[in-house]
Amino acid sequence: MSLLEARGISIAFGGLRALDQVGFAVDRGRVLAIIGPNGAGKTTLFNVVTGLYRAQAGEVRLDGREVTGLPPHALAARGLARTFQNLQIFFRMSALENVMVGRHLKERRRLWAELLGLPSVLRENRESREKARELLVFVGLEARAEEPASALPYGALKRLEIARALACEPSVLMLDEPAAGCNPVETEEIDRLILAIARRGVAVVLVEHDMKLVMRISDRVLVLDQGRVLAEGTPAEVRSDPRVVEAYLGRHGLEAARAA
Repeated sequence: MSLLEARGISIAFGGLRALDQVGFAVDRGRVLAIIGPNGAGKTTLFNVVTGLYRAQAGEVRLDGREVTGLPPHALAARGLARTFQNLQIFFRMSALENVMVGRHLKERRRLWAELLGLPSVLRENRESREKARELLVFVGLEARAEEPASALPYGALKRLEIARALACEPSVLMLDEPAAGCNPVETEEIDRLILAIARRGVAVVLVEHDMKLVMRISDRVLVLDQGRVLAEGTPAEVRSDPRVVEAYLGRHGLEAARAA
């Protein structure tokens, strides 16, 4: 049994069928990449799995339990976290505070305890701060913990957002274009970070256009085209599939994939 499974996912917007019987599965400590041309349905699939959209057909199972249609906060409480293609950062807060925001699902606060300033509240605040610092060390941002997020370069903000997603201690982490907009050095940092997350036993699912990154770090690759599964397999199997080359990789993409 896989940790996260999507089966027969279908959804349409008006007359446009965005996904048609799409499915995938990923296990603990493994990396699954979802690729495809623009409009293939990659982010729509992410949004269905993470509860932002409700599919017309299909089901999502997390650790053996059906979670189809649950809202994002309920899925996060069950161990499924995600990031977005566009940064969702609190720029006026420090890097440390941004990560602490991700700890709220792990805190057991009560309003009356907050108002009275009970020791339990202070203890929980201290624990959240310590956990957030540990995650900043993990993503390589410990030296910038107290800086406002607005002072961080773009690649660091990408890692900060991943740290915040990890703060809720997910068993599954879904990353929507984690390397988008990053330069080669920043992309390598994201590359290493994703592999380190997988080594912790977290299942990682990512949408990404950088074929070098995809081919380097993925255990499995799912290729979508016009809302349908075009191919699925290991990176080697996918990059040698003539259907994938024709529909998506093309000559330049294939060269990038082979160079990975």
